[in-house]
Amino acid sequence: MKLAPFQKTFINLPSNCTHMKWNDWEPFYLRIVKEMGYSIEEDRKSAELLRSLLLEGDEYILREELEAVIGRKVYVFGAGPSLENALKEFDFSDGTLISADGATTALLDFGLVPDVIVTDLDGRISDIKLANDRGSFLVVHAHGDNGDKLVSYVPFLSRILGTTQAEPLDIIYNFGGFTDGDRAVFLAEELGAREITLVGFDFGDIVGKWSKPSLKKHSPVWESKRKKFEFARELLEWLEKNGRARIEYLTPKDD
Repeated sequence: MKLAPFQKTFINLPSNCTHMKWNDWEPFYLRIVKEMGYSIEEDRKSAELLRSLLLEGDEYILREELEAVIGRKVYVFGAGPSLENALKEFDFSDGTLISADGATTALLDFGLVPDVIVTDLDGRISDIKLANDRGSFLVVHAHGDNGDKLVSYVPFLSRILGTTQAEPLDIIYNFGGFTDGDRAVFLAEELGAREITLVGFDFGDIVGKWSKPSLKKHSPVWESKRKKFEFARELLEWLEKNGRARIEYLTPKDD
């Protein structure tokens, strides 16, 4: 596969990086594109689309504005089955709350409004909009498969920072990460968090019911989701080794 303008041989990632830069992310990205069957050109088009929508609506924010929201202690909420018990069992009032897409619904059900939502607009949009109206900042991700959702929903949302998995543009960032969950962790680390606790990051054989609006209950993992879990786990291991933040997984007693 010949990729212009950034074709290169896969490399071993450096062990002395403090955070993920494009040269670190690119080998991961090329592997993801190849194994998941994605289109780099479509990813680029989607990033350009998001950029134009944000400029047109003038509801975008820059990284410095979001950096002011991220504290040194951060909780990142994924949509795994353990999320519900964690929300019942633990108090999260001492840190910044970042929800990954569909996990927003669970937080709202427990009376929590996330400070930041990281989303490719695949979760329950009504809940994402509700949280946004209540003050949540949005980190909206553009990829080759969600252009229609960007067009449909971005004009009705506010306080948006745009991201891409392809090359970053002026107001469209790439902090590293693939799924909403691990992207949220990379975002938190890049913007100053030094203690990150992952909640509902199960990576198991069961997918949490909050992962997609069409799921009515926890469901067996499907193959493309399993591949995403594998990449997410690998990326988080990279960040644990190379990043500046301490990363811990929270496990409820009832699980």
